[in-house]
Formats: sequence, C-alpha cells, structure tokens
Amino acid sequence: MKIAVEAQRIFRTNKHGMDFVVLETVRCLQKIDRTNEYWIFVAPGDDVCLEETSNFHIVILDSTFYPYWEQVLLPRAVKSVRPDLLHCTSNTAPLFPGVPLIVTLHDVIALEKQTGRNSSAYQTFGRIYSRFVIPRVIRKCRKVITVSEYEKQRIIERTGLEADRVVVNYNGFGTEFNQDAASEDRNYILFFGAPNPKKNMKGTLLAYARYLEKSQKQLPLLVADVKAELVSAVLDEIGCQWIRQYIDCPGYLSHSLLPGVYGHAAAFLYTSLRESFGIPQLEAMACGCPVIVSDTSALPEVAGDGALLADPLDADAIAGLLIRLESDEQFRQVAVSYGLERIKHFSWEMTAQRALEIYGAEERS
Repeated sequence: MKIAVEAQRIFRTNKHGMDFVVLETVRCLQKIDRTNEYWIFVAPGDDVCLEETSNFHIVILDSTFYPYWEQVLLPRAVKSVRPDLLHCTSNTAPLFPGVPLIVTLHDVIALEKQTGRNSSAYQTFGRIYSRFVIPRVIRKCRKVITVSEYEKQRIIERTGLEADRVVVNYNGFGTEFNQDAASEDRNYILFFGAPNPKKNMKGTLLAYARYLEKSQKQLPLLVADVKAELVSAVLDEIGCQWIRQYIDCPGYLSHSLLPGVYGHAAAFLYTSLRESFGIPQLEAMACGCPVIVSDTSALPEVAGDGALLADPLDADAIAGLLIRLESDEQFRQVAVSYGLERIKHFSWEMTAQRALEIYGAEERS
C-alpha cells in the first residue's frame, strides 16, 4: 500500500498530546513495517524529530497557517503522491481529500457545550475551525479512529455515525518513562495546568488549598505548562491567593524533562473534567508516581478499577487522597505497584500494530 499520513505539528518545539501520538506511532511503524510505503506530511519546525527510512518519506509543506496547510497544501501534495489512503491524525482533515480518508478523532469536545470560556484566542479559533470541519469530513471517512471506548460512544452520540465506522486504537507511552526515573526524594505534588476549562484548574487548586489546610508536610505544588499570571488569576477567582507562596510555575516542560519531573513527584493530580484518553497518567505510573485521577470520561477506562479515582469537583475527596498518600506508606506502595502493572496494557508498539490492521482492512474493503 501507499499510505499518506498527516503529521503537521510534529516538528514544532512545544509539542502536545496529539503531536506525540502521531510521532511515536510513526516511529514504531518504521520499525515493524518494511512492506508498505509511507509519505509523512509535516509543517516546518525547529525540532526535526523524525528521520526518513527506505519506505518512509518526509514531505515538508511550508505554511504555518493551519487551515491553509490542511485545506490547500495537503490535498495538493497528496494528489501528487496518489496514495491508497490518507490518514489525518489530529481531529480535522481536508474537506476535499481526493483519496480514501481515515481520520483520528481524538475527541468531540469542539462539538460539545463548553464548560467555560477559553482564555486563548488561538484555542477559540481552533474550536471554531473544528466545529466547522469535523461534521463535514467524518461523513467522507472510510473509518474514524478514536482512542477509547468512552470517546467512541461520544462520537456516535454526537455525530450519528454508525458504530462499525468508528474503531478504537488506544494510545501508548514512551519507554523513557520507567522506574529508572523514580527518586526517593519526592518533594512536590505535580499538576499540568492549561487555559482550557476542561483541565479543571479551579477545582484542582481549590483541592490543593484544602490539602494545605490538613497536611503536616505541606508539599509545594508544581503547576507546569502555564504562566504564573494565569495561576494567580485563577487563585483570585476562587479566593485562594494565600496558597500562591506554595506554588511553582516553571512554564512549558520539554518532553525530555518529564521522566525526572514525574520521578520526583510525591503525587500527580490528573483531575481533568474531560479527557478522551490521558497519556500523562500512564507516564506518571511508569515512573512510580501515584496518580489521583478523575472518575469522569475516559480516565477510569485507562486508569483501571484499582486506580485512585476521585470526583474532580470534590476538593475534599482529592485532598483526602493526597493526605492518605503522604501519611500511609502501605497505601502509597499499593498505588505505585498497581500503576506499574496497569501500564503493561499500553504501548506505542500496540498502537502502531493496531493502525496497521486498520490500514489493511481498508485496503481489502
């Protein structure tokens, strides 16, 4: 087969979830598939993190304006290659692809009612663009890939797609996340913030305030990936500015730093309101870090029955789990051991193998 893969953002320096999914999947495909021929379409960037091999060709399409890149440059380039299928990996796709189309729809959050207002103009534009494109492209897809059974049901409910047209391919996590990163010196609590309301910064910071009120250790909170100004604004909103002295905001953390960051954390708060999968919880578990995870959306499906689950809007419940982790060593060790077993159900190799199965099924259809 000749397979085209949209991987527009993988060369950008500050990569996020969907970028790593396609990057790691392609890397594993390079190892296991020497038969099919691939064209990987990317935008220019400073982090050239993928190399060509004999059957994997990288094509750089030179535009940083995403709609133009996707709707004009990508279909034009695909037409010149004439592949058997085009796999668009990040929720949207060309309205007129010109070839059989597969789309990975990580979530349908853009089609749902917002739980709050985005503070970023970039996010607001992305939501508007997605709301326009997604309903129009998914009807043209041979298959829609998503990342959890939970999200599959949400897609069916929201779009009316037939169940057999939506297939699940779980995400994995990098092998760099392992027990070698674990440290005896675990001296902070970790949380990844974001302007997006679904990340639940308000509820999480309120839970941390409740923890500080009850804890004898009063571990600091590392809030990564957001600016200190945003954290302070949220603290003003919830009336908890007094906890600012306990919070460190290092900004965006590069992927290479993350194993060490998880490895030195006493606990990881993955307390989102809505996730379609949740790769960070697997990364933290692999580094021996206990994870307190929301009991909502796809998070329990990935975390499993033995995880430390809590209502993300119940600040006292989250704080109670933090207190128990720091005061009950047996409880903590059980949580760590459970996480190390749970991660065995996921890997990028499994994700790549499942992608190959989907590609092959489309060739036969």
